[in-house]
Amino acid sequence: MSGKMVEIFQVLDEADSKRKAKRRVHRKKEKKTAKGALSEIGETEVVPKEEENILIVTVSDVFKLLQTLRASKKICSISFCPITQKSSLATVALSLNNNLLEVYSVESTTITKAHTIERLGHRSDIRSVALSSDNTLLMSTSHNAVKIWNPSLGSCLRTIDSGYGLCCSFIPGNKFAVVGTKTGTLEIIDVGSGTCVEVVEAHGASVHSIIMLPNGNGFVTGSADHDFKFWEYRQKPGQESKQQSVTNTRSKKMNDDVVVVAVSPDAKYIAVALLDCTIQVLYMDTLNLYHTMYGHKLPVLCMDFSSDGDLVVSGSADKNLMIWGLDFADRHKSIFAHSDSVMAVQFVHNTHYMFSVGKDRVVKYWDADKFELLLTLEGHHSEIWCLAVSNRGDFIVTGSHDRSIRRWDRTEEPFFIEEEKEKRLEEMFEADLDNSFDSRYALTEEVPEEGVVGLAGKKTKETLSATDLILDALDAAEVELNRMAQHKEEKEHGAVSDFQPNVILLGLSPSDYVLRALSNTQTNDLEATLMALPFSDALKLMSYLKDWSSIPDKVELVCRVATILLQIHHNQLVTTPAARPVLTILKDILFARVKECKDTLGFNLAAMDHLKQLMSSKSDALFRDARTKLHEIRLLQTKRLESRNSTIHDKGRKKKQKTST
Repeated sequence: MSGKMVEIFQVLDEADSKRKAKRRVHRKKEKKTAKGALSEIGETEVVPKEEENILIVTVSDVFKLLQTLRASKKICSISFCPITQKSSLATVALSLNNNLLEVYSVESTTITKAHTIERLGHRSDIRSVALSSDNTLLMSTSHNAVKIWNPSLGSCLRTIDSGYGLCCSFIPGNKFAVVGTKTGTLEIIDVGSGTCVEVVEAHGASVHSIIMLPNGNGFVTGSADHDFKFWEYRQKPGQESKQQSVTNTRSKKMNDDVVVVAVSPDAKYIAVALLDCTIQVLYMDTLNLYHTMYGHKLPVLCMDFSSDGDLVVSGSADKNLMIWGLDFADRHKSIFAHSDSVMAVQFVHNTHYMFSVGKDRVVKYWDADKFELLLTLEGHHSEIWCLAVSNRGDFIVTGSHDRSIRRWDRTEEPFFIEEEKEKRLEEMFEADLDNSFDSRYALTEEVPEEGVVGLAGKKTKETLSATDLILDALDAAEVELNRMAQHKEEKEHGAVSDFQPNVILLGLSPSDYVLRALSNTQTNDLEATLMALPFSDALKLMSYLKDWSSIPDKVELVCRVATILLQIHHNQLVTTPAARPVLTILKDILFARVKECKDTLGFNLAAMDHLKQLMSSKSDALFRDARTKLHEIRLLQTKRLESRNSTIHDKGRKKKQKTST
């Protein structure tokens, strides 16, 4: 290996090595014979026969150059994979000086690039992210490294070895940063040099939270050892170059683990969330209790103050966001925000808009004044652990368990809250989240046998569209029937103008219009379509079955609709008095209509059998194959006679042989 080039050799076994050595010696002899090698004094060099007979295997005979690999950048290290695919001779991994990892598959004739790890991200989940004050730097922590990024370009600027970082923040000036680890230490990071300048034994357990003080003189840390501590910056004494250090100034012992701390913008209050699901608001100067906020059922995992200090938002493992007023510690609103634990929440600077992330893999944008969900952003493939919002609110950064860091930019395209609500409702409808109705009233169908088609167990867009058409037809027919009844009543009391039918019904009667909508439904989708009908509309539909049963070619459809609706809504039909007259009429009519259809089908089948017999008697179809059959019968008789004659001949010959002996 040298620079960008790697030479890959194949190690030959002993037999191949000797064979290669013999070829080398043979070529050497031929070369000497052809050129007549001369010594320095001009005499011919004589090679002893003993030296010619000795075969010496050299390094060049054992190692055979297989391929030469040229990388795109300077190679730092190389490694062979112990497990090799059958189609290749070897698998080689190269580590380049630009932090790339390339994997090549080596074959006998070619080398192909199999994989390339080009992402400069973490090799484990990202537990915290923080933006600098000018939004030009981004810091992220994981289980063994801290990385400094350029958030605009997405390039990794520094990688610093560290402990398991759970929280982080930039120190004012953006030249240094502080990281809180799982072991309870604080690591001071020099951003410019990419080194850890000091490790402070801060707490006896994990450091869960770091929050900067508004005056820029220090920060506060909260830990699982029940303490939250105040820290101030200082310069290391006796150092030529200025190196940042911190010193503990105050601390307070709480009754339970400190999960998260937050400081009000005016530095008057500090809010501490404990493992006992409470939030205690303390005076910053005396650390005396100001308010205690109750309401969460599980521990609070994140918390933030608005820029004006009027609101406090908290997110918990109970999946809820709670918005509090700081003056009286009153709860303004409790929002069921995520389908899993809320991991981070943060206000946009100088607004009452806020972002929240959770283990349900989505980012949500909220209005804390109107308590409305504005946007839902999807993109992560696993739990989202952390969140950072820029000072101007033009972009946010999220870190996830899927080891990715994503930047979300605010676009110039406006959005409308009503449209977003409609989109979410459509998604919920298509996702069939209202499956409780189906599971409650639908019959449990047995698993069909092999080769038998079963009913579709989930709604589709086609069935939902067909349901909507039937509902619209029922509504239009009901309105038309009311108009007809009103016109008839007015006609009895006095002269009125002629009735003008609704043009939406296409010149059909209300009953025929509903039948038209029902007939357009695909046969395979009929059951799923009727299953989506509410009970009130199903009862309306059953009232039309009496009129439709008089149409001969619709009897089968009427019977199927009646059977499906009875199966689905049996419990409600039994307990609904208004359904009794409809069911009684259908009971008397449907049996008679079905019997008429059966009689018609039986008559038609008998007539078809009679016609078949007549056609057979008048045609020569029975004698078309008579000639062929006769020929086959004669051949069969001929074979039988021949076999019988041969048997008799054999018996006579055997008798003659016995008598002669």
